[in-house]
Amino acid sequence: MDFLHFLVLGFSEALTPTNLLFCFIGALLGTLIGVLPGIGPTATVAILLPVTFFLPPLAALIMLSGIFYGAQYGGSTTAILVNLPGEASAVVTAIDGYQMARKGRAGAALAIAALGSFFAGTVATVGLAVAGPTLSSFALSFGPAEYVSLCIFGLLAATILAHGSVIKAIGMVCLGLVLGMVGIDVSSGATRLTFGSTELYDGIDFVVIAVGLFGVAEIASNLEFKETRGVLQSTIGRLWPTTQEFKESWGAVLRGTAVGTILGVLPGGGATLSAFSAYSVEKKISRTPEKFGHGAIAGVAGPESANNAGAQASFIPLLTLGIPSNSIMAMMLGAMTIHGITPGPSVIHNQPELFWGLIASMWLGNAMLLVINLPLIGIWVRLLKVPYRLLYPAILLFCCIGVYSVNNRGFDVALVILFGVLGYVLRKAKCEAGPLLLGFVLGPLLETNLRRALLLSQGDPLVFFERPISAVLLLVTAGMLLTLILPAIRKSRKEAFEAGED
Repeated sequence: MDFLHFLVLGFSEALTPTNLLFCFIGALLGTLIGVLPGIGPTATVAILLPVTFFLPPLAALIMLSGIFYGAQYGGSTTAILVNLPGEASAVVTAIDGYQMARKGRAGAALAIAALGSFFAGTVATVGLAVAGPTLSSFALSFGPAEYVSLCIFGLLAATILAHGSVIKAIGMVCLGLVLGMVGIDVSSGATRLTFGSTELYDGIDFVVIAVGLFGVAEIASNLEFKETRGVLQSTIGRLWPTTQEFKESWGAVLRGTAVGTILGVLPGGGATLSAFSAYSVEKKISRTPEKFGHGAIAGVAGPESANNAGAQASFIPLLTLGIPSNSIMAMMLGAMTIHGITPGPSVIHNQPELFWGLIASMWLGNAMLLVINLPLIGIWVRLLKVPYRLLYPAILLFCCIGVYSVNNRGFDVALVILFGVLGYVLRKAKCEAGPLLLGFVLGPLLETNLRRALLLSQGDPLVFFERPISAVLLLVTAGMLLTLILPAIRKSRKEAFEAGED
């Protein structure tokens, strides 16, 4: 009965004209940046963070979340039609989706991608609605020791699940922890890593580092590549799949939804990892694996379901524990902090209208995306003709204006440029910025709770092992460390990321 009561509360909040408008804006922007290669949801959310400062808290979160899961829809459109993924999670969709398009089955591929995405997004949202209150009640029993163990678990998981070198991922986490220490230490009053600059006494603003590392660095990286956008010559055909195509895809949709929901919850997981993993699963269990890469509809249904489930399931640890599972969730946490909201279990109990309003908006947003994507395919394809050289000056200008408007400081704009250069250098060195941002966000939380735990235990480090929840988290973390040591496990980790490229 309480569930239905809170669900009604959520829809009463989500259906207000303001929140409906920003839900539509988020879904539309998400589709747009999913279609246009070279921008991506991470950079877009980073760029729009300053705008959220002027919006109501729920409207801001609804818009940002709509951009995230909306990009998963839009990315599949160009991946299928012109073999040009607009978003990283759509890379594996292009493998079989484009081959279907070349065979005249583009309409069926697009329909299965949209329907699978809608189903997976709906299921993941139901999972969030059901699991959220239970996990938040459980998290209320967390003390400083538990949060220390949880932060350590999250940071280590982010390094293991990151693409590429684990050593580089660990280095990025450590750099993020160092950047999180900049400013005045609230315990001792001493300045740390400010280099005599009074502007850094309050630390580095989250918006500054996010816009620089993801927005500016993304633009700089894309300017290196010559634009080569093809156009599908054949017609899209009818959108409704055949009975046989439905039979071949429904199992993949269910499995992709399950894979995405599980991996979306894990720190470091999310839409991209979910899509690659789902493709690997479908290829391994298929009776005709030789069809993959040549137009297998399961190769479209599985990844597209998984990336949407992963995108929406990643909200679970953020809203229940206050721990972001990936870089976009870290930005969502930043948006909540901008509005004075403390992420974690207290949100569900103290601000139920925020939690349930966001959940209700996800159902509405998924329904909007069905309408936005399929009927407007022609418009999205035409947008590919817009040259990127006309887009990036406007994006850069918007970044600078947005960052300046938060604190009215030119120093912040200079920092954005500095972090943009750093982000570009990191990309050239093949270092992910995601673990860095997670380290930056979780570092202060880890430091604060570490001090509290040791203060309460009078300096006894065994407190982390004497409390059951903390001990279990540390044991799981120790188990994960084995994945970095045992060669066989390291090999399987590498194969999991490369499976979608076969």
